[in-house]
Amino acid sequence: MCPAATLPCPSIGLLRRRLLLAYSLAGLAAGTGPVHALPARALQFPRDRGAHPDFRIEWWYITGHAGTGTREFGFQLTFFRTRVEGTQAMQSKFAAKQLLFAHAAITDVAGKKLWHDQRIARLGFGVATASELDMNLKLRDWKLTSKGGSYNAKLPATDFAIDLQFVATQAVLLQGKQGLSRKGPMESQASYYYSQPQLATSGSLQIKGQTFEVTGKAWLDHEWSEELMHPSAIGWDWIGMNLDDGSALTAFRLRDKDGNAVWDGGSFRPAKGDLYIFSRGEVIFKPTRSWKSPLTQTTYPVEWIVRTPADFYTVRAVIDNQELDSRQSTGAIYWEGLSELWSSNGKRVGSGYLEMTGYATPLRL
Repeated sequence: MCPAATLPCPSIGLLRRRLLLAYSLAGLAAGTGPVHALPARALQFPRDRGAHPDFRIEWWYITGHAGTGTREFGFQLTFFRTRVEGTQAMQSKFAAKQLLFAHAAITDVAGKKLWHDQRIARLGFGVATASELDMNLKLRDWKLTSKGGSYNAKLPATDFAIDLQFVATQAVLLQGKQGLSRKGPMESQASYYYSQPQLATSGSLQIKGQTFEVTGKAWLDHEWSEELMHPSAIGWDWIGMNLDDGSALTAFRLRDKDGNAVWDGGSFRPAKGDLYIFSRGEVIFKPTRSWKSPLTQTTYPVEWIVRTPADFYTVRAVIDNQELDSRQSTGAIYWEGLSELWSSNGKRVGSGYLEMTGYATPLRL
């Protein structure tokens, strides 16, 4: 669907070039003016499941592991919203004041293949919407909605489709200090951030016309910010892991061009017990095996030892080739894929997603 019925729909590539040109002309790619520290505030639901258009960047992110009993899959879906600062004062209804991007992927473990698609549009005209009242996102025919403690995702793509329902089995996990998560040495480098681990998952995944009825577990993240990365940071390494015993592990680091941690953090919530928020310096990522993409020639660590206060874990990619090329939407090339979590005594204890950005080119948000 196009904003004006009398105009032909541009390709994703053409639309992206037009939007980037608008960025350039307005001088707004990285935002303007000073960025101040975010104040502590109590997150409120369902409101804070919805969009926060006064903030520059925001994303909703669901990853998980599901199967049929004989077939195993990973899946991820992400909606990104960006506030375009340079167009806020424009009166035209065609001004791109808010942009919505989306990525979706399925990892077929048996087939050792990643299926990926992407979307981009400006908010408005019924093409892209992001409610401020609750989680209700639409980008053309892709939708992510919430009702109470459940979520629904329908994302039909070119060669695959995701049609899943997610039901909360645990309380919301507030990252950082009651939902205010520090991301760098400056107080302004922070985000409001909550997670919903251990989501009971059911529905269907479709690949090349073949439908698989699946069940499994998922992880939801929702984060919004004015400034996420220190100028010396080029990307991050992040894991969100559902442990088999019901625990939940988050660990991340932002790194510089030499691979050193600019900042690190995360959390561990046992199935029964209190949430522990990691302090700066308590998380260490050490790569132990790498893989080189034949498409982009980028090298990614696909096996890590991740030291946290909870344990020294090993994180292993289920398949190596889970690189996503999103140059037709957000412009980034990154690695994001289904991975297993192993404890320090060599026992597989869970699974989830590993995300690595800034390895192909520095990431700028």
